[in-house]
Amino acid sequence: MIPPPLLELDALAARVPDGATVALPPDNSLCPVSLVRALIRRGVRDLHVIGVPVSGFATDLLIGAGAVSRLTTAAVTLGEAGFAPRFTVAMKSGALPITDATCPAVHTALQAAEKGVPFMPLRGILGSDLLASRPDWRVIDNPFSEEKDPIVLVPALSPDVALIHAVAADRAGNVWVGRRRELATIAHAAKTTLVTVERIVDGDLTEDERMAPGVIGALYVSAVAVAERGAWPLGVLDLYGADQKALDAYAREAKTEEGFRAWLSAHVYGPAARAAE
Repeated sequence: MIPPPLLELDALAARVPDGATVALPPDNSLCPVSLVRALIRRGVRDLHVIGVPVSGFATDLLIGAGAVSRLTTAAVTLGEAGFAPRFTVAMKSGALPITDATCPAVHTALQAAEKGVPFMPLRGILGSDLLASRPDWRVIDNPFSEEKDPIVLVPALSPDVALIHAVAADRAGNVWVGRRRELATIAHAAKTTLVTVERIVDGDLTEDERMAPGVIGALYVSAVAVAERGAWPLGVLDLYGADQKALDAYAREAKTEEGFRAWLSAHVYGPAARAAE
């Protein structure tokens, strides 16, 4: 098998077309912030962002930059830093269409696509008023029960592009995500998976008994770029923690459009930001 190409960061971002449905992991699960900054510099537009299963810092950046036309997620939060400011403004103004979901429903939809089936059943959202706003979720009677037994069918969800940051990739394109196995589900479900990594390593990660359980195989990886500290100000497994001071500062500054634009100027477009990547 030909390994996925190893690209520069901006070339990786160029593979995300305008109008794509893009799956992003949450802040605590290897979120590709450097790649999101590169997308903003490229001027990407009209994305349908899917938070898997919730959204946070990277999604807020894309919303503030005008790159998102639709959002599907179970929640949007900056965690200890509080509300996601640009999402909050967009939501209150009605400028951003939002499709509400639950964490299990998002995972179930991706698992259906991963398995190549059109839907999967889910029971936990029965009785929720969320069903009224999701006509694409169907409630049926369990065909294997002799008694009335309703169950929800959630349609498969196959994103156009999955964006992931990871600790390492080998030269064959296998990517190590450690205990964050939900990222494998995203990669299996998506049509294209673009990955930034902290480093490239020699050898084959799938042949190491200690590493192999945390690997996404190269078959599911479309392209890779090296981005050291590519999740900052978020953290990466055991390599580095989230920069809470930086997240708190963003949450304060991005409450206003002027403050958000100043943050972009310093951390996305500025020479220091480009040099760091």
